[in-house]
Amino acid sequence: MSEQRVTFNGDTRVLYRQAVRTPLPDEDAERLFHENMMNIADAQERKADMLADPDIPLLEAYETQLEGIAESYKRRCRHIAGDDFEEIAMAYNRGERDDRLGALTAYYFEGLWRMQQRITVTDMLFFPIILRYPDCFTVNIRFASGYTTTESVLYESPEHSTEELDDEYAERYYNESLYSQKEAAEYIRDTAEIIREEFPSPDDSTFEERQYGGITSAGGRKGPVFSSMLKRVEPDPNRFSEPVDEPTLVEEGKEARRTERELLPEGAIVL
Repeated sequence: MSEQRVTFNGDTRVLYRQAVRTPLPDEDAERLFHENMMNIADAQERKADMLADPDIPLLEAYETQLEGIAESYKRRCRHIAGDDFEEIAMAYNRGERDDRLGALTAYYFEGLWRMQQRITVTDMLFFPIILRYPDCFTVNIRFASGYTTTESVLYESPEHSTEELDDEYAERYYNESLYSQKEAAEYIRDTAEIIREEFPSPDDSTFEERQYGGITSAGGRKGPVFSSMLKRVEPDPNRFSEPVDEPTLVEEGKEARRTERELLPEGAIVL
């Protein structure tokens, strides 16, 4: 691990109330965006398969999903800044540069760093929102305090329970946990279809059918209890009045505030 990674402690100001707006100037760009969203849908289905398998530990399914998301962030960083993205992000974090490239790289790098922390840290909810507009898409990386939303499905991992139960109750808890995982697997598999419907291929849809789409999702953990949520979000057609020709940071939209009000429990704080 590099010295930069060791000394990096995160900076929530990089993410706070901001999103990345990326242009979609032609069908090739739309195809790349569609491919990335289908990778997310595929990852949902893989997680569902793992949760439904009683021989696979829940944490393995959880970590596999996080690793997939983290890898997508690394690809985005490399696409923006090349193989030196970490040093560029660190230079921006240290105040040694203040340019668009540094800000974008620092944004995704912060999200990546926090994503990696979530494997061991509980009570931190990953709460991103992705929106498609006619000429662009936005990615708003959010984290919030807590581990669940008002609409999350909950499931448990007996391996992470600190309760010492008698054999009879331990067996019952184990079986109930497996049942909760199977129910969560069905829910998560259904969310993959939501992603596919919200972001159709430019080769299989008209422009009118695909010019707007959106999802927000959430995943968290508290001790042995895990949570998952994904739902459609209706983009605001009046959010942008000017076109964009390169990726840039923008203020979060009304959609972000709305989903916070609708989905976060009272008292939750967006980091």
